[in-house]
Amino acid sequence: MIAITGATGQLGRLVIDALLKKIPAAEIIALVRSPEKAADLQAQGVTLRVADYNRPDTLAGALTGVSKLLLISSSEVGQRVAQHQAVIDAARTAGVDFIAYTSLLRADTTPLGLGVEHRATEAQLRASGIPFALLRNGWYTENYAASIAPALAHHAFIGAVGEGRIASAARVDYAEAAAEVLVRDGQGGKVYELAGDDSYQLADFSAEIARQSGEQVDYVNLPQAEFAAALKGAGLPDGLAEMLADSDAGAAQGGLFDDSRTLSGLIGRPTTPYAEVIKAALKG
Repeated sequence: MIAITGATGQLGRLVIDALLKKIPAAEIIALVRSPEKAADLQAQGVTLRVADYNRPDTLAGALTGVSKLLLISSSEVGQRVAQHQAVIDAARTAGVDFIAYTSLLRADTTPLGLGVEHRATEAQLRASGIPFALLRNGWYTENYAASIAPALAHHAFIGAVGEGRIASAARVDYAEAAAEVLVRDGQGGKVYELAGDDSYQLADFSAEIARQSGEQVDYVNLPQAEFAAALKGAGLPDGLAEMLADSDAGAAQGGLFDDSRTLSGLIGRPTTPYAEVIKAALKG
């Protein structure tokens, strides 16, 4: 049995889609906070179990009988360390044989502030005694595609990356990689640095939006603090705005670049070009 945390999230659903092409639905457990949001998964034969990072009492029972677990990092930045520890403790109690964890590209050396909690979770896994693999995911292209609408409205795509290069990939690419690792044997101790085949600067990304939309979209580079302030002014929560600005600043230092092509090697096909993600976003 393979269990997926955060199974109704954007990545979790895609991982289950990928797994359904590889193994029977009866071998998949979707760990969810709200089962009513996963009725479609249940209809496909996937088992639903309630598991809430913030309610440790739900976790050990939810993991009973699970042999492999995909621990998708929590979306609640700042609370991840305690939440992930609760899952790892429950996995040990339940006798889970293997954990794959969605970490961050080069988490051990990344300049991104997001790396702090990922490094802590990697340390928790090492201390657990459970065999594990690290899926060190780079940036999702969708992270930048989410800014297409305001970029078109203002004819400007803002950021703080400077001339830093970003080797992002589509979320589905990372999902397929996770599914592949989960169905393979002998993955304990593996560390995968995962990123897109091709890289770009945000000036290139902006130019592609302009090309496909027919609208003028210029990349406007801002100092980190000004970018964070602009995001807050657009209505983003302070914590999210600061995280995004910090991530851009880290990307300016090369934190989101990788040319190993480990991801495409793992999934057996080229990663999704950023132009395709932009095309899908524009169709909306």
